[in-house]
Amino acid sequence: MKLGPRVIKTGIAVTLALYICSLFKLESAVFAGMAAIFTLQPSIYRTWKQVADQVETNLLGAVFALLGLYFLGNDPFSIGLVMVIVIGITVKLKMEDTISLTLVTVLAIMSAPGNEDLLFALQRFALTFIGMTSALVVNIFIAPPNFKKMYIEKVNSVFQSLSILVRTAISDEMNEKSFQQQMRQLEKDLSKLEEQYRIFDEEREKMAKLHHADLREIVVFRQMYKSLQQGFIVLEEIDSFYFKSKPTEEDDRLFDQHLELLIKHHELYLLKFDGKIKLDDARHEEDRLKETTAFLEKVYANDQEQHKIQLTIIASSIYHYAYQIDRLDQLVEQFMSYKERVHEASHT
Repeated sequence: MKLGPRVIKTGIAVTLALYICSLFKLESAVFAGMAAIFTLQPSIYRTWKQVADQVETNLLGAVFALLGLYFLGNDPFSIGLVMVIVIGITVKLKMEDTISLTLVTVLAIMSAPGNEDLLFALQRFALTFIGMTSALVVNIFIAPPNFKKMYIEKVNSVFQSLSILVRTAISDEMNEKSFQQQMRQLEKDLSKLEEQYRIFDEEREKMAKLHHADLREIVVFRQMYKSLQQGFIVLEEIDSFYFKSKPTEEDDRLFDQHLELLIKHHELYLLKFDGKIKLDDARHEEDRLKETTAFLEKVYANDQEQHKIQLTIIASSIYHYAYQIDRLDQLVEQFMSYKERVHEASHT
């Protein structure tokens, strides 16, 4: 079993929170451990934001818990009523992510009989704060996430899956069960990639001062995702329409060859970004979009029968894919050229 950094850091954060509580001889240290678990997020910024939101809503929860104890008591009905009120206010404040820990604070204060004083509430809040702070410290200083590296690795992984499916979609070499399983996995991986992009963009925007090169790089990363997403759309439409159109051998050859051409160029542009291909060597005289336009014209010319309208739908989707990878190539060229100019200027 492989344990990811976040799993290990959660364990360390809980350990740190419990150790601090034992150091100061604070009772009910379990609440500090729970706070550490709820607070640790995939990025430093999100952990910091979680701490800020948790402080606000936990203070609110503590106040309502004390008011509930004073006016209603600590019977189950009163505790449930206070929790409903706290949930409503938290949702109104658009801080739904903090509900769980806030309710733990309310329960911790209201479920202890004879402790309806402010000092007890502050002690429970202090335990929560220790847990939140432990999570933040651990996320900052222990194996801080390298989102750029993680994103590029995920892009390459998703592309490899896409490449296999695109190269076998028309030839129908993969059995139906395996194809559908890999399609579902590719869809999940694309969702994860989109989330990684959001985290990366968010971390750059909120936690660091952006240089012009950083902004260019973020644009390239976004285009990487869009090109992979469009490739997946092509696969979906092939799966939905291609074989229902009863394609001829000429159709198979035409679509298979052009998809092979596009996936090769998609791979080329990713390698170009990795610096594995020289910019000059990666240029081609023929325009990718012109080639795809010629492909479309051939499809339209062959599409004389009504049942082949599906091929036109797929061909249009392939054109959008060609556009997205062509756009990726342009952005990669611009970014890599900019990096070379900056590098040369720094050595003159």
